[in-house]
Amino acid sequence: MASIVSMADIEATAKGLGIDLSAVNLDSITLPPGEDFGIKSDDDEDLYHEEALELEAGFGNVIVVDNLPVIPLEKFEKLEGVIRKIYGQIGTIREGGFWMPVNPETKKTLGYCFIEYNTSQDAKSAKENTNGYKLDKSHIFAVNLFDEIEKYMKIPDEWTPAEIKPYAPGENLQKWLTDEKARDQFVIRAGPFTEVFWNDPRQLMPELVYRRQYWTESFVQWSPLGTYLATVHRQGAAIWGGASTFNRLMRFAHPQVKLIDFSPGEKYIVTYSSHEPSNPREKHWVLLNFFDLRTGKLMRDFRGNADDFVSGSSNVTGVSWPVFRWGGGREDKFFARLGKNVISVYETETFTLIDKKSLKVENVADFTWSPTDPIIACFVPELGGGNQPARVSLIQVPSKEEMRQKNLFNVSDIKMYWQNNGEYLAVKVDRHTKTKKSTTTGFELFRIKERDIPIEVLELENKNDKIVAFAWEPKGHRFAIIHGDGPRPDISFYSMRTAQNVGRVSKLATLKSKQANALYWSPAGRFLVLAGLKGFNGQLEFYNVDELETMATGEHFMATYIEWDPTGRYCATSVTSVHEMENGFHIWSFNGKLLYRIPKDQFYQFLWRPRPPSLLSPEKEEEISKNLKKYSKKYEAEDQDVSLQLSEQDRKKRKMIQEEWDQWVAQWKKLHEEEEQLRLALRDGEASDEEEEYEAKEVEGEEVIDVTEEIVDSDEDQD
Repeated sequence: MASIVSMADIEATAKGLGIDLSAVNLDSITLPPGEDFGIKSDDDEDLYHEEALELEAGFGNVIVVDNLPVIPLEKFEKLEGVIRKIYGQIGTIREGGFWMPVNPETKKTLGYCFIEYNTSQDAKSAKENTNGYKLDKSHIFAVNLFDEIEKYMKIPDEWTPAEIKPYAPGENLQKWLTDEKARDQFVIRAGPFTEVFWNDPRQLMPELVYRRQYWTESFVQWSPLGTYLATVHRQGAAIWGGASTFNRLMRFAHPQVKLIDFSPGEKYIVTYSSHEPSNPREKHWVLLNFFDLRTGKLMRDFRGNADDFVSGSSNVTGVSWPVFRWGGGREDKFFARLGKNVISVYETETFTLIDKKSLKVENVADFTWSPTDPIIACFVPELGGGNQPARVSLIQVPSKEEMRQKNLFNVSDIKMYWQNNGEYLAVKVDRHTKTKKSTTTGFELFRIKERDIPIEVLELENKNDKIVAFAWEPKGHRFAIIHGDGPRPDISFYSMRTAQNVGRVSKLATLKSKQANALYWSPAGRFLVLAGLKGFNGQLEFYNVDELETMATGEHFMATYIEWDPTGRYCATSVTSVHEMENGFHIWSFNGKLLYRIPKDQFYQFLWRPRPPSLLSPEKEEEISKNLKKYSKKYEAEDQDVSLQLSEQDRKKRKMIQEEWDQWVAQWKKLHEEEEQLRLALRDGEASDEEEEYEAKEVEGEEVIDVTEEIVDSDEDQD
C-alpha cells in the first residue's frame, strides 16, 4: 500500500507536472485492485464480504449456449444458421466467433456452442434475453457467460448446510416515532456534511441528532415509510436506521450507482447505473438491480442498451426514471415498465412477467399506477392522422382486464393525476383546433370507487387558459388549478362533491391575479401554500381552503424547494446551491408564521423523514378531532412551561450580557487608575483629566430655523 500523502503534496506534484486538478474528472479514475493510496474508507470495509470481487478474465464477451439439438454433420449448417439468426439480432458476432464442437467418434454435435460478441455488454444482453429460450418442446436454451464456468466449477460436490448465526436483537427502527414531544426529523446536506435534526419549533431552533462528514457521495434518500435512510457511493448503496445512532443495516453492491428507488412497502430497493462506452463502436448500456431490502439478496437484474429503456417524458441521461414503476399500495406485489407497444408487468413472487408475457397496448405513450390499488391508467395517442382517436384506459392487474376506457379527439397531449387515496383520477387534456394553430385545455375526471367508474368533463371558463399547475387535496375531494396566460395567473378551487349532489364537480372559488406558479397541499388537507418560485422570487401565501381565506403571506427570496412535514404542522422552504447566495432553509408553521431561519453555505438537500400511515381508524381520528380541546390541555400546559423556560433563558442571557459589560467597564476603570501617575508625568504634574478641572454650564440661545416671505397682491396692483 502506498504511503499517505497530503492534499498539499498532491497539488504541488500536479503543479510541477503541469496538471490542472480542477479539470480532472475524479469519477473517471479507476484505482488498481487492492490499492487505496492510503485513503481510508469504512465503505470499503466489507462491501464484498459475501462474495469476492471477480476480475475480468478476458472472456466476458463469450457466451455458452447449452441444450442445443444433437445433429449429424449434414444438418450442421442449417442449425448454425438458426442460432446465428437468433443471436445476431442482439449484437454483432465477431468473425470466426461461432464454434459448435463435434464428437470425433459419432460425427455429431455435442449439444452446445460458443458465441463471441464484439462487446461484453452484448454477451450479457444475450444471456438475459435468451436464457430459457424455447427452440422446440425438447430444446430449451441454457445460456451462461464463459467467465461464469470457473465459478460453477468451484461449487463443491457435497452440500453442506450454511452456518446459522445466533440471533442478535437490533435497534427498534421505529423508535423515533415515540418522541415525547411528537417532533419530526429531517435530513440536510450542506458542504461535506450530512445532518439529521429534530424539528423543535418550541425552542425556535432544530436539535441535532446525528452528523457525519462525507456520508454520501451524491445524495441521500428516505425510504417511503421513513424506516431507512439511503446513501449512495461508488461501490453501491447503503441503508441506515434508528432514531439517533443511524447504524448501517445493509449494503447493496452496484459499482457506479447513480439512482435508487424504494418500493412503497420498503421490501425492495432498485439501483441504477449508466455506462457510457469508451469505444465508439460499443453501445451505451444500463444496469438495474432489484435487491431484497432486509437480506441484501439480488432478486433480479435488468441490463441492456440505453435505447431499450428510453420512455416517458422525464429523462435522466436519456432514460426515464424511475424505469420501473411500482404498483399501488404497500404490498409490493407488482412493478412495470413502458416498452414499445407494450407495458411489461412483473410480479415480485418470481420477478418474472405476469403470464410470462407483456401487456400489448399498441402505440402506448405513458402509464401510471393507482397509489392504492393494482390499477394501471395508460394513454394511447391518436393514430392515422386523427382517424383513430386517443384514449385513456384503466386496466386491472393481474387479470389485465380493461375496467374503463375513454376515447378523446383532437388530442395533442395529456397528463394524468391520481388522488392519493386512489378515489379519483384527473386527466388534463390539451386539444388542438382543426387548424392546429391553438390549443384548449379541459379535464376528464374519473370516479374510480363508484360503480362503472363514471367520468365527468370539466372545462374552465376560459378554455384557452394555460394550466400552470394542478394538485389534489390529500385525503380529500378537492383540487386546485393555477391557470392563465399572464404574469399573474388565477387560482381556482373545485370539489368532487356538492351539498346537493355528491356525484358532481363544483367550483368553490377563484383567486384573481396571484403571484404563484406552484401548489403545495398540506398532507392533512385543508391548507396549502400558493408559491411563486423562480421568476416570482419566493412569494408565499398560506391559504385555508375550508374558509377560503388567506391566513398569512411571506417571502423566502430565491426559494427553490418547498416541502410540508408528514403531519402537515410545519412547512420548510429552502434555497439550494443552484443559487450562490441566500443558501439555507426556513421553517414555517402551517398558518404561515416564520419560526426560524438556518443559513447554510453550499446547501444541497432538505428532506423531511416520512411517517408510516396512522394506526388509528378514521372514526377514531374524527373522535379525537371533535374532543381536541380535552386532549390539548396537556400540551397547552407544556407550551406554557416552554414559554416560561424561554423567558427564563432570555433573562439569564440579558443578565450575562450585563455582567460582561460591568466586567469590561471595571477592567478599564482599573487600568485608568493604574495609569494615573504616568499621565501626571506626561503632563508635567498637570491633572487635567480630573473632574474638578472642568465646569458644566447651560447656555440658552435662539436660532432662526426658517423664514417664509409672503407676497400679497393689493387690489390696486390687480387693477
